[in-house]
Amino acid sequence: MSIEIKRRSLLGIGLGAMALPVVGSLAAPAIASSEPVRFAVGPFLPTTDDTRKEWEPMFDGFARTLGRPYKLAVTSDWAGISIALASGQADYGFVGPFGYILAKKRAKMLPLAVSMVNESPTYKGIIVARKGLDIKKFPDDAKGMRISFADQASTTGWLVPSFWFKQQGIDPKTYFKYRDGATHAANEVAVASGQVDLATDNDRNRRIMIEKGVIEEEDCVIVWESDPVPNSLMAGRAAADPGLTAELKAALLAITPEMAAEIMPKNFTGWAETKDSDYDVIEQAAVALGQIKAS
Repeated sequence: MSIEIKRRSLLGIGLGAMALPVVGSLAAPAIASSEPVRFAVGPFLPTTDDTRKEWEPMFDGFARTLGRPYKLAVTSDWAGISIALASGQADYGFVGPFGYILAKKRAKMLPLAVSMVNESPTYKGIIVARKGLDIKKFPDDAKGMRISFADQASTTGWLVPSFWFKQQGIDPKTYFKYRDGATHAANEVAVASGQVDLATDNDRNRRIMIEKGVIEEEDCVIVWESDPVPNSLMAGRAAADPGLTAELKAALLAITPEMAAEIMPKNFTGWAETKDSDYDVIEQAAVALGQIKAS
């Protein structure tokens, strides 16, 4: 999969509160400044409180740049953010690739920018196994083991591994002792604590959990990884105010790695241009698994 990445250089940008770019050359939003911008973010961390604490500085900074109050909804699963966007409960959401596809099946959506992690626009799905298991060849040596998938709106925690198993002619629900619905963080903890033998995650989340000391690297081993898929993105409803959408996109693309270090979680280094076709591979997998109908 080829993903075109191009950072945008903006003129007239200074530093506002929290080192965020202030795009002073753009016109004021068409909607009255007293009306809050409605943001949403998915369950990146074990609890909604953890996620809010980690991501609110970024959304607060965007609202300051836009000169608007804001509301931030933190969903408890990946399906929730898709529903929030599609139903109009939120106008802009930091959503996973599959969540973007699900949302745009219900309402017209615009991909504004893809997040960059360590300067990369992609990440990989992984399956981890608890230490001590004799798995030399996966999945052959893991048949019948206890496995935990994430919720069914998760890209790397459900869609990507499910599609891979389908390509191998394997139904994970019968091949393993299967369960799903967990967050990525809960999956890693479940393996590390021996509650399950195997679990889905992604390389980005695993690295963050190790760096934060939530799990130890030696608690589990990676037995499978996917091809690269596009990172989570900021998406907006096409029905949202176009002037506000343009300002938000400009603010996203203006964030340098140095700015990102101040207001985004560790390893996130900013944002880059993206387009709808970058997510075709995700849509194709969802169609193949019967999660959505072909366009």
